[in-house]
Parts: sequence; structure tokens; C-alpha cells
Amino acid sequence: MRIVIDMNLSPLWKATFEQSGTVAVHWSEIGDPRAKDSEIMAWARGHGSIVFTHDLDFGHLLALTHAAGPSVLQLRTQDVLPDRLGPMVLRALDQYREALENGALIVVEPADFRARILPL
Repeated sequence: MRIVIDMNLSPLWKATFEQSGTVAVHWSEIGDPRAKDSEIMAWARGHGSIVFTHDLDFGHLLALTHAAGPSVLQLRTQDVLPDRLGPMVLRALDQYREALENGALIVVEPADFRARILPL
């Protein structure tokens, strides 16, 4: 499993994912920091990666385009640092691994996780 971390999340997330055996890259390492969400989505789709974001626009893009991918793992909380949320995000990643591999929008909130299978 591969993850591209959106610009709105700290590059510190990379270490959190890699400690769990997941390949991760922060968008700032591979693309223009001002890139449109659609460009990040296209890159993720072309590289078999999941988009990890705090941005609601990725879910909207999936819904508007009826795309079957890439999968999106979306944080919906104010505190988005890995030292606090890392274990919860990794649980969601493990719980929904198959759905993410096949195309899904997974929403991670402090109280629970929600999954929507793609296309929306």
C-alpha cells in the first residue's frame, strides 16, 4: 500500500506510515505545493497511491466525477498531528485495507470511521 500525504498535513505523517510498513510520500517531495487537488488525484491514481488529506475537496471531486479511484483517507478533526492521531489512522488503514485497495473514501473522525465504496 502506498500513500501520498496532502500538503495540508504535516510531513511528520510519513514516518508514522513507514513505521507501520506503508510506503508514504509527502506531496511537497514530488509535486508543486500549489498544485490543484485534481493534479494530486491524478498522480495518486497513476502511481497506485491513496490520498491522505484533511481537505474535504477530495471527497467532492470523487463524487462529482464518479471516479473509481484513487482511494482517499480523510481526517475530519481539528488536531491533525500524527503524535495524537497516528494510532487511530493506522487502525482505520488496517480495518479498511481491502476497501482502500479496491477504491474507497474512508473518513476518520475522533469517535469513529466511515467508509464509502467508489464510485460515489
